[in-house]
Amino acid sequence: MTVDPELVDRFRTDLRALWRVDDEARMGIAFSGGPDSLALLLLAHAAMPDRVVAASVDHGLRSESADEVRHAADICRSLGVPHAILEVEVAEGNLQSEARLSRYAALARWAQAEGVAAICTAHHADDQAETFLMRANRGSGLAGLSGVRGRNVIPETDIAVLRPLLGWRRSVLDEIAANSDFEPVCDPSNEDPAFDRVRMRKALATSDFIDVEAVSRSARMLAEMQDAVAGLANEEWERAKEEDGAPARYRPLARMSTYRPAFLAEVMTHMGADFGVALSRSDAARIVAELTDGRTVNIAGIQARASTENDFPVWTFAPENPRRTA
Repeated sequence: MTVDPELVDRFRTDLRALWRVDDEARMGIAFSGGPDSLALLLLAHAAMPDRVVAASVDHGLRSESADEVRHAADICRSLGVPHAILEVEVAEGNLQSEARLSRYAALARWAQAEGVAAICTAHHADDQAETFLMRANRGSGLAGLSGVRGRNVIPETDIAVLRPLLGWRRSVLDEIAANSDFEPVCDPSNEDPAFDRVRMRKALATSDFIDVEAVSRSARMLAEMQDAVAGLANEEWERAKEEDGAPARYRPLARMSTYRPAFLAEVMTHMGADFGVALSRSDAARIVAELTDGRTVNIAGIQARASTENDFPVWTFAPENPRRTA
C-alpha cells in the first residue's frame, strides 16, 4: 500500500524536529499491532526505507496476546521490516504502570542489542489530552501537567524514545490504518472502563466543547515551562555547590529575595540525586515546607535540618542515622 505522500512528508518533518542523526542510523518502532502503531509503522517505513526495525512486547496478561504479537510479526514480514517478539513478566502492583516499566526495559535491551539509535512510539494528540486531563483531575503540578514528552530517554540507558505523532489526531492515524492492506489488532483493555484512561477517552468522545488539539498544545507549553524551571534549578544547585558547600549545606535565600517553594522543591531533587536518592517532587516539596518552618525532617534516607547564620537561613543535609531496632 502507499501512504499519502503529504502525510509522509509531515511525518518526516515532525521526526526531524526530534531526531537529528546520520542517514545510516536505524530507528526502532514499538509495534503493538494496534491502529496507532500500525499507522506509525507505515509512515516510518515510507519515510525511511530500509532503516526501520520493529519489536512487539508480549506482556502475557491475556490469552490472546501471543497471537497478537505473531500477527504484528506477519505485518512486518509483509513490509520487509525486521521484527522481534519480546516476552516479559509484569510485576505485581499497578497493572498499567508495571506493564509500562517492563515494556520499556525490554525495548531498551532490544535496542541496545540491535544497535538501534532510537525508539518511536505512537502517542498522539488524543493521548496527550487524556493524560493532561487525568493529571489535572488528580491535582498534578507543573511537571505532571507537562504530559507526554516528545523526546526522553529510557532510565539507566542512552536509548532515546521519540513521539513524533504528538501533534496528530487519532482519527488521522485510524484512517491510515484503515486504508492499509492490514487488519490492526484490537486490544479489549482499550475499552475496559476499569482503567482511568479508558473512562477519560470515553468522556472526551462525548464532549463537544473540549478542543483536544488546544489541550495538547497547553501540555506542550507547560512542558517548556517545566524544562525552564528545571534548568534554572540545576543552575542554582551548581552555584550552591560552589558558594554554599552543597550538597551538605544550602542557603535558600542567598541568590533570591524570597522563598519560592515550587522552585526550591525542584532544587531539592538535585540535592537528593547527589545523595543517590531519586526524590519525588512531593517528597522534595515536603522537605522545603518543613525546613522553611524550621523543622528537621527525615525523608528517603536523608536528614534535613534548618538553622540560621547571620540571620539568614541555612539548610544542611546528611544521610539519615540508622534506625534502632529492638
